[in-house]
Amino acid sequence: MPEKPTEPIISVRNLHHSYKEGDGVKEVLHGINLDFYRGEIVIIMGPSGSGKSTLLKLIGAQLTLQDGEIRVGHSQLQGASPKKLMKIRRNLGFVFQSHHLLNSIKVVQNVQLPLAFDPSASARSSRERALEVLNTVGIADQAEKYPPHLSGGQRQRVAVARALIRNPRIVLADEPTASLDQKSGREIVEIIRKMAKELGVTVVLVTHDNRILDIADRIVHLVDGRIQDE
Repeated sequence: MPEKPTEPIISVRNLHHSYKEGDGVKEVLHGINLDFYRGEIVIIMGPSGSGKSTLLKLIGAQLTLQDGEIRVGHSQLQGASPKKLMKIRRNLGFVFQSHHLLNSIKVVQNVQLPLAFDPSASARSSRERALEVLNTVGIADQAEKYPPHLSGGQRQRVAVARALIRNPRIVLADEPTASLDQKSGREIVEIIRKMAKELGVTVVLVTHDNRILDIADRIVHLVDGRIQDE
């Protein structure tokens, strides 16, 4: 891996987060400090309930920041307006365990969706861009099909293409291989490796899947809301 740049693309400082539990409050993250750099793949591991997905959602501005600081690019999440948070989210790519594709529209249209409200994108240019990223993930030949006609691995490739369509510098992936067999899961992580190394995308990936740890530049172990080791 090339030498790290001095400036992280994501910076997390003294991050705490709590949820209501019955009549009380349960703290799930206890003072997390982490940096993520351009073009690296960081895997976050830990048992269920360790706070992995909560951390990912906070970095992705999908949960309200309670206590601590998160900087994504040049944007501070704490105190950001809803409009600013929406803008930050639109510049990130998200890949989930469930691919969240719409079965009623074609593959290429699913990939185009993130550009639907982009005033600089026309129907033609967004389609061209969708076909380009479908080609990047090796599934352009399925563009005119509907998601139910694809295998699980193919649907997850479509989800990765959708995450890439806005040229994000950061992709956040939550258990992207959990519902896939070994071969399909391997294909997905090789695509993730490619986008990090060839496109310079920073990938933060939460997983329980020990089969994919070899793609990581760093592995962060989260236990009971604390970083156990890196």
